Amino acid sequence: MINKINFFHSIIFFNICIFFSAFEVLRDNSFILFSFFLILTIGISHGALDHEKGKKLLKIYKIKNTEVFYITYIGIAIFVILIWILSPILLLSLFLLVAAYHFGKEDSDFIETKNANFLEIFYFIKGSLVISAPLLFHKAETIEIFKMLNFSINEYIVANNFLIPLVILSVLSNFLIYRGNNNDLRSILFLDSFSIIILNYFFNPILAFTIYFCFLHSIRHSLSLISEINKNLMKGFPIFLRKIIPLTVITAITYLIVFYFISEKFGIDESIIKIIFVGLASLTFPHILLEFMVEKK
Repeated sequence: MINKINFFHSIIFFNICIFFSAFEVLRDNSFILFSFFLILTIGISHGALDHEKGKKLLKIYKIKNTEVFYITYIGIAIFVILIWILSPILLLSLFLLVAAYHFGKEDSDFIETKNANFLEIFYFIKGSLVISAPLLFHKAETIEIFKMLNFSINEYIVANNFLIPLVILSVLSNFLIYRGNNNDLRSILFLDSFSIIILNYFFNPILAFTIYFCFLHSIRHSLSLISEINKNLMKGFPIFLRKIIPLTVITAITYLIVFYFISEKFGIDESIIKIIFVGLASLTFPHILLEFMVEKK
């Protein structure tokens, strides 16, 4: 059931990408405030059930005090921000590597793979498309974003001779992630890759990332979480919504408070870019660590 929903989700998302690419007003603007709003709501909400997974992990380790989870999770997030302040190049290099793997894995998580060799590498190559595509199609704008984050990128990495093969490898990695005979599952993987390419070819990097992150990555992960609550998604959705609202609201308010304090120094656009990417980095590391620990147990 969930795979059929993922299939239709990919088809709808792919067609929406094609449809909106026809509008020049979308191609010429980043809509940064709207992008910020989407990430604060739809984007970060897909990790708002981490406290539920944290409770499961505490039970496994027979820890009764739930504050241990919250303190550890928030502590890791703050530590990540401190690393960015002290060494932005180190933090963002690690974040890009981890994010590439995370995007590739979670976007393919609906596929059951048993003991596939080099699967983690294929996930990384697949997810690298989210980073390589904007560098290929909108190099100047993407490099400018990196500069706002105090990150200088190696000239070789942004050269087309490196990026074009990486984009091609990312698309081809779909063959290696799924080697079965189900054409629907294979179609999902390829449609997702082509959607990312279309987004980054036509749209500003911020808008392209926002559309991908909110409406492909986050929604797919949310669908899997809803199905864990109740196989009937219509029944599971209201429960899911009630569970995610508290942490989503708290996180969004935190982001807005930070924005208020730094916007006077950096301006609106640069402040939003810093909050989006450094904020996501601070949440991604504890989120991935939690996912890893739950899966291993």
